[in-house]
Amino acid sequence: MPADTNPYGGVFGGWLMGQMGLACGSFASRRTKGKAILVAADGLKFPGAMAVGDELSVYVDLLKEGRTSLRLKAEAIARTRDGDTETVVAEGEFTFVALDQAGKPRPVE
Repeated sequence: MPADTNPYGGVFGGWLMGQMGLACGSFASRRTKGKAILVAADGLKFPGAMAVGDELSVYVDLLKEGRTSLRLKAEAIARTRDGDTETVVAEGEFTFVALDQAGKPRPVE
């Protein structure tokens, strides 16, 4: 949406990162069967541009599962609003830690 653009009219990279974080958080909560929080975002790249009105899909893959953490790769792909052209607009790695009810790291189930 227009409120998600940078001063030059392109989609704000921070908004893209937020969408990737939400997708990874959903994956992490399902995988750990509970609360999992983001502790690191690494290797973020923005190889393409996304226009207002494009459809965004975020794909998440598990790179590594530790005792209490997950390392995930996210790839954000934009599809033109009125066509089938797809462009990778962002990618990066996100690390989540599973937490218990006291907010302490817990084993991934």
